[in-house]
Amino acid sequence: MFGRKKQTPPADMPSQDEQQPRVAPRSPSEAIKPMAAPPPPPRLRRKRGGMLSIFSGLMTLFIALAIALIFGYGMVEREVTAKGPLQEDKVVLIPRNTGTNEIADILKQEGVINQPLLFEVYALVNRQRGQLKAGEFQFKAGTSVAEAIDTLVQGKAILHSVMIPEGLTSEQILSRLYENEVLTGDVAETPREGTLLPDTYKFERGTTRQQIISSMQAAHRQALSQIWQRRSPELPVKTAQELVILASIVEKETGRADERTRVAGVFINRLMKRMKLQSDPTIVYGLVGGKGTLGRGIMRNEIEAATPYNTYVIEGLPPGPIANPGRAAMEAVANPSRTKDLYFVADGSGGHAFAESYEQHQRNVTRWRQIEKTRATDSDVDRADPDADLRGQLAPAGPGAATGKRSRAFDASEGTDKDPLKNKSYDLNSAKNVPTLSQP
Repeated sequence: MFGRKKQTPPADMPSQDEQQPRVAPRSPSEAIKPMAAPPPPPRLRRKRGGMLSIFSGLMTLFIALAIALIFGYGMVEREVTAKGPLQEDKVVLIPRNTGTNEIADILKQEGVINQPLLFEVYALVNRQRGQLKAGEFQFKAGTSVAEAIDTLVQGKAILHSVMIPEGLTSEQILSRLYENEVLTGDVAETPREGTLLPDTYKFERGTTRQQIISSMQAAHRQALSQIWQRRSPELPVKTAQELVILASIVEKETGRADERTRVAGVFINRLMKRMKLQSDPTIVYGLVGGKGTLGRGIMRNEIEAATPYNTYVIEGLPPGPIANPGRAAMEAVANPSRTKDLYFVADGSGGHAFAESYEQHQRNVTRWRQIEKTRATDSDVDRADPDADLRGQLAPAGPGAATGKRSRAFDASEGTDKDPLKNKSYDLNSAKNVPTLSQP
């Protein structure tokens, strides 16, 4: 009977006792205790770079500054919008070339603000420093610092105005500009007659008189260019300058808007028939030039006096304008009424009676003389010269009225208390009323 042969491990293989480490026997109490978990592996700490540390610090500083600025701006915003110390509306003049700090001092002195440093800081924060404008400004009662800055930045300066009536000569216009105390400076030379457009011109304090003259000249050129382009093709006037000359005569003959085109039509008809214009205002201008008025009525011998402007003597138009006509007068000459009228005379209502024939005109003259006879008083006629012809530029016997007889129409614009050029409130667009006259 064979038995199993006992195998022996190779010599190089460790024995079972060598493969399993021997553990010391534990007591029953230790055996039932859980085994402790192994400790975690140690964390490796990375070394921070220098740039990262700097960036982190800067970000922290920036955030802190931003919070401080927002908080500070909120406080400033509350202060600048608070009601100011001004008790009532006030006008303050800010001179030209004034710095922000100087503006702040001016507003402090005028009682508009009480914190000039706050004014400067807020103007700087809002990037408005250097944009504050000079001029004359009105600040309302209780104006805050922010509102004061807005007023100066938006440039809402107070505007003044100068009114130049139609029919003034260039010398008279200059006199009116020099009477205005808000305007400054001198005018280099008297503008040529008929190159200024009468109107109401607005300006800020500090504007020069030369600037107003330049504005009037530019406005005249623009208006004349537009009107000349729209003129009637049948006009006997050949140049824009001739249109201005005739418009100046129309302007001096009537101030009524509803008559201008008809008065212009009379002169156009006379030019086409080669008749003398016979306009009294041309006599006056030939005698006194740019001064504009005689200070009295026209004398009989002055009607026949030969001057380049006297249209009772010369043929056609005078060599230049006798005043500065307005836009309406130039429009009237460019597109006159199409009538056969050759004459006009005052009708007693502030207007004129027109006639196509000399006989009809004579009847109108007789009617006018009857009207002025009923109005006559002893205080309005100078008896020192019984041969004086008092037919002046506004009363108006009109073209062809020199009949050899004495006319009694009064020249309302020649140096009397009713002179529209002396009375600043006179409206040249309204009817001109003939003053009362006396019997000779």
